[in-house]
Amino acid sequence: MKTLAIRLEDDQHAKLTMLARLAGISVTDAIRTGVENQIETMAADPRIAAKADDLQAEIEREAREAAAALSAMFGTSKPKPRTGTPKTSS
Repeated sequence: MKTLAIRLEDDQHAKLTMLARLAGISVTDAIRTGVENQIETMAADPRIAAKADDLQAEIEREAREAAAALSAMFGTSKPKPRTGTPKTSS
């Protein structure tokens, strides 16, 4: 789970707090529900979906550049596999 800090206007915070209280839920749960609803709305937007291929290509290009940089620094194109067992603290 990730932590995200957001800034709200005082009136937004007051409204959110009162509405969450009236609904019998925490402010955190109200925010999570709102975020989930926004994710669903944005994912269903064809204008956003149309940009997915371009973003995928950009991510792949950046990954190739990072791999090339590692190869140039360490002389390898693939990470070396780990050997042995992980150390545990007692």
